[in-house]
Amino acid sequence: MRAGLSPNQVTLIGFGLVLANCGAYLLHQNTLWLGVLLALSFAFDGLDGAVARLTGRTSKFGGYLDAIIDRYQEAAVFLVLAIVGNLWLPCFLALTGSLFISYNKARAAVEIAIDNDTWPDILERLERIVILCALLIFDPILNEIFALDGQVLRYGLWILAILTHITAIQRFYRARRLIEAAGGPGEG
Repeated sequence: MRAGLSPNQVTLIGFGLVLANCGAYLLHQNTLWLGVLLALSFAFDGLDGAVARLTGRTSKFGGYLDAIIDRYQEAAVFLVLAIVGNLWLPCFLALTGSLFISYNKARAAVEIAIDNDTWPDILERLERIVILCALLIFDPILNEIFALDGQVLRYGLWILAILTHITAIQRFYRARRLIEAAGGPGEG
């Protein structure tokens, strides 16, 4: 039996931390604390791959589990932001854009063999997390300095929503080019 946490356990603990922070946000409703604690939770969640490589315990299922948990984490964060801030539409659009970013690449991989490292898109998951955590951290600070009455998070989510859909469209067209190059011209 191997000592220490397995990579999949690290993934699940990271998921638990994100869910716990989202649950706490429902009570304290302080975006600064949510942003700081989510940044720490997401940093912990990012350790699963390092643990897998260092311990020689990489697996296809581990990669799959990590990708699925990442989607659930984003959904949980956008859900609590929508509930607490009544930001349903920008949260819905940011979440769907994020999901389409992931799905466009995953679905292309069903059609053709793709290289996981050649998809340099505008808003990868890491960039989305950094932007979201920065929005949460700076929301109360900038609102106080500039008397914006909570608009920093609202407008930031709208920008994030737009950029996620631009990235999803970018991935769609890249997938189309790759699929057509692999199998000849497509329909229409």
